Amino acid sequence: MDEQLFFKKLNNLCTSREIFYFLSSLEVMSDTMASGALQRISEVEVDDNGLKNPGLLENEVFRALCFQFEFESSKLSNTGLLTALQALIKLRIDPQSTLMASLLSESEERLGKGQLTAENLCALGESLLELEGPSCATLEQIVNHMQEKDIKRWSPREIVMFYKILQVTGREGKQCQKLLNRLNSVTLHTVSQLSPNTASVILNSLVALRQTRAVPLVTALCKHSVKHVPYFTDHELVNVLEALLYFGQKVQSFTEALERHVPKSILTMHPQTVSKIMQYCCKKMILSKPIFDAVAEGFISNADRLTTDQIAAYIIPFGTLNYLPPSASSLFRKLETVLHTRLRHFQPHTLLNLLHSCVLIQRYPINFLPKIFSPYFLQKLQAQPPGLNRVVMSQLIQLFLTVTLECPFYEGPKLFSKYQVKAFPTLHSSPDVHLFKRVKAGLLYLLKKRIYFASEVSTPYFYVVDIEIKLDEEGFVLPTTQLEEVHRRIALCVDGQNRFCAHSHNLLGEEAIKQRHLQLLGYEVVQIPFFEIENLQNTRKMADYLHKKIFPCTYGLSN
Repeated sequence: MDEQLFFKKLNNLCTSREIFYFLSSLEVMSDTMASGALQRISEVEVDDNGLKNPGLLENEVFRALCFQFEFESSKLSNTGLLTALQALIKLRIDPQSTLMASLLSESEERLGKGQLTAENLCALGESLLELEGPSCATLEQIVNHMQEKDIKRWSPREIVMFYKILQVTGREGKQCQKLLNRLNSVTLHTVSQLSPNTASVILNSLVALRQTRAVPLVTALCKHSVKHVPYFTDHELVNVLEALLYFGQKVQSFTEALERHVPKSILTMHPQTVSKIMQYCCKKMILSKPIFDAVAEGFISNADRLTTDQIAAYIIPFGTLNYLPPSASSLFRKLETVLHTRLRHFQPHTLLNLLHSCVLIQRYPINFLPKIFSPYFLQKLQAQPPGLNRVVMSQLIQLFLTVTLECPFYEGPKLFSKYQVKAFPTLHSSPDVHLFKRVKAGLLYLLKKRIYFASEVSTPYFYVVDIEIKLDEEGFVLPTTQLEEVHRRIALCVDGQNRFCAHSHNLLGEEAIKQRHLQLLGYEVVQIPFFEIENLQNTRKMADYLHKKIFPCTYGLSN
C-alpha cells in the first residue's frame, strides 16, 4: 500500500483492535509504516494513567512488529528506528528488554557516526530524557552534534527540543551563551508559528536558562501567548505566568485575555493554576475585578479541596490589593469555616500572611488571634525562615494595632512589648521622591517657613507620617517643635503610584490600613494622591491645591 494512503487510513483508526485488524490485512509494509503503526497504538492506548489495555502487548500482530524491530534494527531508516523507540517508551516497554537494548544501541551507534539529522537528534534526545532523565550522558553528545547543524533551518519542534536538552544538561559559560544567542535569534523569527505548548515550553526553558538578555524574544513570546490563553493546559499557563513574573513582563492584553478566560474556567481550572494567576496579579499589582470575583466564587465552591498554601494564595491578594468582591460575606464565612477545621495544618508564616491580609480589608480574624499572639507561635515564627524580619514584625504590629483600635471588644492576649518596634516602614510606604519634593515646595510657599511642617515623622504608634502639621485650638499652625497646646494634628499622605494598584486609583491594603489607623489615633488624614497633582504646573498652583485640601474653610492665598 502507498505510504500516504496507509497513514491516512491509520490516523482514522481509534483503537488498537482496529489497528491490528488493519495491519493484518497488509502483505508488506515499510519500517516507516510499521513504526507509524506503533506510534498510533501508543497515541490511542496511553493516557495520563498509563497503558489502558496491557493485554495488547501480547497481541500477535504487536509481537510481530516488535520482532521486526528487534532483529532488523541495523536495516531500519533513521525515522523508522527513532519513531519506534519513542512509541515503545510511551507504551512502557521494559527498558532492560532485548528489544529496547537493540534499538538504543543502534541509535547511539548512528549518533557516534554522525548519521542523524537535526530532527533525528531531537527525537533521540526526547526518548533519552523520557527513559533516563537529565543525568543521561548521551544528551551531551546530542548537544555537540546539534551545534554543528544549521539552526536557521530547524523546525519549531527541533528548536523546542534543543531548548529542553540545554535546560537539563545545565551547560554554562560563554560558549553555551553564544549557542543560546544563536538559538534565541532564530526562535524570534518563528514565534508566530509556535503552538501553545511550544511557546510555553520555550518560555519555561528561558527562565531555567536565565536568559534575562533575550528581551525581544521574551516580549514576542508573551505577546504571542495572548491568543493562546483559552487553549493552554493548566501546566502550560503556569509556565507562561512564571515567565511573565521572572522577566518582569506586564502585558495588558494578556491580563485582558485572562479576564475573559478565568471567569468561564474557574471551576475546572487546577487550584495551582488559580494560585499562580493570583500571584501574578498580586506581584504586578493588577486589580482585575473579573478575575478576583471569579476566584472568590471558586474559593467558596472548592475551598475544602485546597491545600493550605493554595488557600493563602487565593485570599492574600484581596488584602494586598485592598478589594472586597461582591461575594465577600460568603467568601470570608467560608474562610472562617476552613480555618476552624484546618488551623493546625497551616505553616506559621502562611497563617500570619493570611490573617494579616484579612485585617487590611477590615475582616477581623478575632477567633484566631490568640494563637498568633501566643509565645509558642511566636517562637515557631522565629525558628522558621524568614524568622522575625521587618516584614513579619510589621504584620504582627498591624494585627496588634488592629485589635487595639478597631476591635475594642477583643479580650484575648496581645502582642508582647518586646516584639513591638518603634516604626516599621512597609513595603510601599516610602513616598515618591519627586512627588514629595514638589509637595514640600508647595507647603513652603503656603506656610512661608519650614518650621511649620515636619516630614517623615515617626509616631509613638509605629507608623511613619509623610508630613505632619500641628494646629492650636484656634486653627493656627504651630512650629513642629512645639509640644504644648497642640489641638489638632494633620497627617499628609503623599501617595505616589507605588501606593496604588496598577493603572488604578485604588489604594493598596498596606496604605489603606495605615490611613485608617492614623485617623483612629486622632490624626486628621489628608490624602495627596499623585493623580490630583501630577498636572499642577508650578509651585503656586501646588500651594493653591494644598490650601484647599488642608485648610478648606479658610480664605485663599493672599497675593
